[in-house]
Amino acid sequence: MKASRIAAAGAVAGVAVLTLSAPAFAHVSVQPEGEAAKGGYAVVNFKVPNERDDASTTKLEVTFPTDHPLASVLPQPVDGWDVKVTKSKLDKPLEVHGRKIDEAVTKVTWTADDDGIEPGFFQKFPVSVGSLPEDTDELVFKALQTYSDKEVVRWIEVPQEGKDEPDHPAPVLALSEASADGHSHGASADEADEAESAGDAEKAAVETTAAADSDGTDTTARVLGIVGIVVGAAGVAYGVLAGRRRTSA
Repeated sequence: MKASRIAAAGAVAGVAVLTLSAPAFAHVSVQPEGEAAKGGYAVVNFKVPNERDDASTTKLEVTFPTDHPLASVLPQPVDGWDVKVTKSKLDKPLEVHGRKIDEAVTKVTWTADDDGIEPGFFQKFPVSVGSLPEDTDELVFKALQTYSDKEVVRWIEVPQEGKDEPDHPAPVLALSEASADGHSHGASADEADEAESAGDAEKAAVETTAAADSDGTDTTARVLGIVGIVVGAAGVAYGVLAGRRRTSA
């Protein structure tokens, strides 16, 4: 009886570890490089993991918020991907740096030229955005992820405070407060433009560091999942062996 309980506990522990580690790399997310401060500019990364074993991710469509439109949206070129920026007329024009803007980006679409994001890998899609709104704490970007087998996963469910995370949460960008002197912690408009230049070595270094950190997080989650499986399997094997010994005796 004791051996059976140990085996059952081990199996449950393995399943629990897998359950807890899966969300760490399961869905499309958005994170800033540094901070995304209200009223400022920032470079944000849409991180897309491939969660299929038998298909590649070949397309990503990100819808930009219309309740808080962004006057400047500049995607960074990504090797192996075509990018299309869609703009729409605004019901209420924006005033940016003394000039009125009557249209804004409502969607950015990346389409793979070749294999896309293969199983076991992820890809980041950097975008310079601004100026960020000052009357909200977050921006929601709904995303569609298309696989090579034509399956489309809709990451469009808006997380609600105090409730469990939905099955297909939309990417949410948290905005930080501007500094006490009224300046944002993010980049200025000129700095944002410089960050978009292909030869910006500092930006490339930041991206490399961010990618390494994210990869480390995903690797840790996978290692925890494997450890859980090993623990569960060992428990089951021990229970079976103990049962055989009692039968032989």
